[in-house]
Amino acid sequence: MLKPLPVGIQTFSDLIRGGFLYVDKTPWIYELIRYSKGAYFLARPRRFGKSLLISTLGEIFEGNRELFQGLWLYDSDYSWTIHPVIRLDFSRYSIRSVEDLSAALQRAVQQTAERYGVTIEPGRYEFQFEDLVRRLAERGQVVILVDEYDKPILDNITDLPTARQIRESLKGFYTSIKSLDAYLRLVFLTGISKFSKVGVFSGLNNLNDISMNANFGALVGITEAELRSSFHDHIAEFARAQKTDSDDILAQMQHWYNGFRFAAHSERVYNPFSLLLAFYQQRFSNFWFESGTPTFLIDLIRDRGYDVRQLGNLRVEEFSFSTYELENLDLEPLLFQTGYLTIKTYDEKSRIYTLSYPNYEVENAFLHYLLRAHSEISLALTTSTLWRLAEALRANDLERFFELLDVFFANIPYDIQLRHEHYYQTVFYLIFKLIGLRVEAEARTSRGRIDAVVALEKAVYLFEFKVDGSEEEALAQIVERDYYRRYAGQERPLVLVGVNFSTQSRSVTAWRTA
Repeated sequence: MLKPLPVGIQTFSDLIRGGFLYVDKTPWIYELIRYSKGAYFLARPRRFGKSLLISTLGEIFEGNRELFQGLWLYDSDYSWTIHPVIRLDFSRYSIRSVEDLSAALQRAVQQTAERYGVTIEPGRYEFQFEDLVRRLAERGQVVILVDEYDKPILDNITDLPTARQIRESLKGFYTSIKSLDAYLRLVFLTGISKFSKVGVFSGLNNLNDISMNANFGALVGITEAELRSSFHDHIAEFARAQKTDSDDILAQMQHWYNGFRFAAHSERVYNPFSLLLAFYQQRFSNFWFESGTPTFLIDLIRDRGYDVRQLGNLRVEEFSFSTYELENLDLEPLLFQTGYLTIKTYDEKSRIYTLSYPNYEVENAFLHYLLRAHSEISLALTTSTLWRLAEALRANDLERFFELLDVFFANIPYDIQLRHEHYYQTVFYLIFKLIGLRVEAEARTSRGRIDAVVALEKAVYLFEFKVDGSEEEALAQIVERDYYRRYAGQERPLVLVGVNFSTQSRSVTAWRTA
């Protein structure tokens, strides 16, 4: 009989007592708790198992060994000493002000005090928290578990003054944790983003950031070996439902959901949220992306005019991952921490990371949202128009192709007054990526760069764009600079295409081939 899948279950005791499938992460957890003291921070994308990890740690430190029977930790040399546990879960609260934050923290402190039968004096939450820790420490060193530490900041990231105030308030709270070090056994914080040590964690300078530590690269997420062993029966059941074999299901799983790498030398892991839903519904879809739209990130990319064509092969220096600040949001580390890009390679000598999309689910969905942000067109119309565009180009029907292309350019918002070629090139690039055609943006030649090269089975198209210019000018540039020579000598014919966009009409006004 198949073990039920723990879709949406983030409480370890519910998962175990309900007989749900659990991938044994206790060997990695042991490395966190084997020493007598520790303070750790782990950044991972949303829906990646952080809350279940926090819940598991809580059960361990509360001494509930019976829940771990059959798991690696049960028979290990871990002592199972009981410790008081304070859990702070910011995902439970909607915090829009410093007052909301204070109320949430005060409520969490009071609930913990009631759970342990401790009486604390009324007052500010900082003082109540310190009082609670000291009183609980009479029973043993205290464990503090904080889930989604950064949610109060990220929820207000478009309101910078409020986000700053909340950050400063959190900084004070974490400073108080540092002052209580003598009473503490373990401090463990999770979140999505990593604010620099001069920000939120300036007061908690003993925190060990394990986010990019290869030893903890698979602390959350599902490895290939874990997928094949723990989900063996579910893979076979999925294959029967799809009328295929297990190897095909595994190959599709890799294509859709594998690829997340959080350290230079760690193994790749699957997104557990998408993996569970794919097995549960026995189909492949954009489950993780649909659970939360990255509106803020998409708007930031569009408003800054960021070159999205770089995202598939983005080079980032190592120090970039430690300079995350509210006042200066760098897109590269933000995209990595939120899971939209992941580590592809790392060069030891230059200490440069190459980032890329982790898998098909993330790339396809992210590009769709980017296209809709650059051209305000509905998702349904986007999908149908993209399909027809691909068919027109494969049929070499450029007349029809450019008619359909105008659907996207006509929907560029009036308030975006961008008269440079980059904006239109971006829309063009996104369209071609989404219709599944091989597109090389700004391809280098010995005489310069051509705007786009699209390789089809029967032809290779070389596109050059002008904005408020002429199609003759665009075509002449391809010829005069010998852009086409790099692609000469192929069996497939070359089609040179000069295109002019009008910012006034927001359309392709003319195009010409040679």
